[in-house]
Amino acid sequence: MTVFALSLNHHSAPVDLRGRFAFTLEQIPPTLLGLRGALSRVEPEVALISTCNRTELYVAAQGHRANGMVNPALDWLARHGGVSTDQLLAHTHVLEHQQAARHAFRVASGLDSMVLGEPQILGQMKQAVREADAAGTLGTTLHQLFQRSFSVAKEVRTSTEIGSHSISMAAAAVRLAGQLFEDLKKIRILFVGAGEMIELAATHFAAKAPRHIAIANRTLERGEKLASHFGAEAMRLSDLPSRLHEFDAVISCTASTLPLIGLGAVERALKARKRRPMFMVDLAVPRDIEPEVGQLDDVYLYTVDDLSALVQTAGEKRQAAVSQAEAIIDAGVQNFVHWLEQRAAVPLIQALQTQADTWRQGELIRARKLLAKGGSVEEALDALARGLTQKMLHGALAELHNADLAQRAQMSDAVSRLFLRGDLRVDRGAGRGQSPAAGHKSKAAPAPIADQIDPAADGLSPDAERRRA
Repeated sequence: MTVFALSLNHHSAPVDLRGRFAFTLEQIPPTLLGLRGALSRVEPEVALISTCNRTELYVAAQGHRANGMVNPALDWLARHGGVSTDQLLAHTHVLEHQQAARHAFRVASGLDSMVLGEPQILGQMKQAVREADAAGTLGTTLHQLFQRSFSVAKEVRTSTEIGSHSISMAAAAVRLAGQLFEDLKKIRILFVGAGEMIELAATHFAAKAPRHIAIANRTLERGEKLASHFGAEAMRLSDLPSRLHEFDAVISCTASTLPLIGLGAVERALKARKRRPMFMVDLAVPRDIEPEVGQLDDVYLYTVDDLSALVQTAGEKRQAAVSQAEAIIDAGVQNFVHWLEQRAAVPLIQALQTQADTWRQGELIRARKLLAKGGSVEEALDALARGLTQKMLHGALAELHNADLAQRAQMSDAVSRLFLRGDLRVDRGAGRGQSPAAGHKSKAAPAPIADQIDPAADGLSPDAERRRA
């Protein structure tokens, strides 16, 4: 799926030029249909946002069919405004793929507005989506893009109020971590708790794409729910002492009345880490981390008061709120891109399902014929199962057999991941004749499935199909 946006706004164009591309609500439906007609090679999804400060066109099309549609869309828009394409392009931002999503999210959240955070644009975007939907030009992809932008905007507005103390502290924690670690992408972070403060901090840190995120909580179910938002690991609070050494940064905020992380546990963790430094933030009141931990040479411990001292001025708090909003947007963009990537696999999934259903129908017909000829139910079931198994495995086994030496290791790994589970998984040495259970006696087992399948069997060639029929 290809997505792009053309944005003519107060950052890029003077008011007079923007006035040439203003559309009333009544003009938007026929304009959308006219644009779709101009892009005659495909039938794209299109939406148009028009306000006093911006005119923005969003386009999406399946597969790579939208490649090359940017210039035709610019030409069409330029003709509508009575200017040359070059003149329009000089004042227009062309945003593609995830940058288009990021822009939509920032616009909905008020971060791209003339007045930072103003809420009017969100209502205008919602109206534009309704118009596109009524015109029949919205489609699944743009629907997802805008619905996700609205969701992100809601989170930004409810979580990043200018001057919000908690958000400022979350932003400060990230800045402090950035001063200690050269690259936040290489660190492992543990969040202790699953409340609002931890969610805010996790959102901000997740935008830096750390190597690993884990969330420890007394109630595992709640921890798993929060962890799912960030692709993180959920762990039990009781496992914290034995696993503390695995993490470079620890941010804690629970409602516990007693410290959860003691001096002894941290000392043992530092020993296991060979004195590599640990960054720790205690946002809880009362403390989650014993204060004596801060006296250890290789620990950098900050409390809620320490972070408060870093965000004293209104300007700093405002910037922290903006930074937090950007972090929320980053996470939203990543989720949307992931959704788009999953959508790209839909045609393959549909083809696989169609193929599997064809096989199923064919084997059912043969099983019924066998029963009609007097065969037993057991024979029919066995033939059905064997036929389906042969069809399912033949393609993989044929590719494995025909792969050259350079491709075979990669092909073996792929086949193993797709078809083998548990103890049956084959390591790289298994391809050289080493059984994964070598050296262990066991009961007699059936021959390997590769030996059971006849290359000329059912489903593998037209002649075989005719013989079985």
